[in-house]
Amino acid sequence: MPISLDLWLAFAAAATVMILIPGPTTLMVMGHTMASGPRVGAISLIGVTLGDIGAITLSTLGFSALLAASAEAFLVMKWLGAAYLVWLGIKLWRAPPADMTPVAANRRTAGEAILQTFVVTLLNPKGILFFAAFLPQFIDPARPLLPQVVLLTLTLNILAASIQGCWIAMMGRARHRIVSPRVLKNMNRAGGGMLIGAGLLTAALKRG
Repeated sequence: MPISLDLWLAFAAAATVMILIPGPTTLMVMGHTMASGPRVGAISLIGVTLGDIGAITLSTLGFSALLAASAEAFLVMKWLGAAYLVWLGIKLWRAPPADMTPVAANRRTAGEAILQTFVVTLLNPKGILFFAAFLPQFIDPARPLLPQVVLLTLTLNILAASIQGCWIAMMGRARHRIVSPRVLKNMNRAGGGMLIGAGLLTAALKRG
């Protein structure tokens, strides 16, 4: 094992607490699930995973140092992410009620859900800074770095997918019992509201 069992368990516990605190990415996944169903919500987790891997890679390569040192770089990343989320939220708010038939569900593109969650996760500067401050606490300097980073990244993403998957399953079961176009329209608006809220949350981020 690349790191000691005690250190790995401590990381898993800390990561679980972190994931349970809702952030822009979690709200976006919930918005996808409410508006388009559990299939799209689950697919969007692929984008979250890829975004987290990208953020960890950037923090490992030293990009986090640039964000921490440059107010301009931090603001650019923050406002790009916030604007993207708000735009998606407004688009979803105005969308017509989703067709609940299996044929319509199969027409939904996986690429859109993956791309959206990937962009939002990667454009969250707080995430890059967080990984830069969080991961080193669980790195053993006496052991090779790369295997430790890979193990911690896998652990984080498995925990995130499991926890967010539970939310998707619960929301999906409730959603499939609803067929009223009016209710579905309200669900679109609830999902859009979550995305807009996630964008405002991102815009409110401050450099730690």
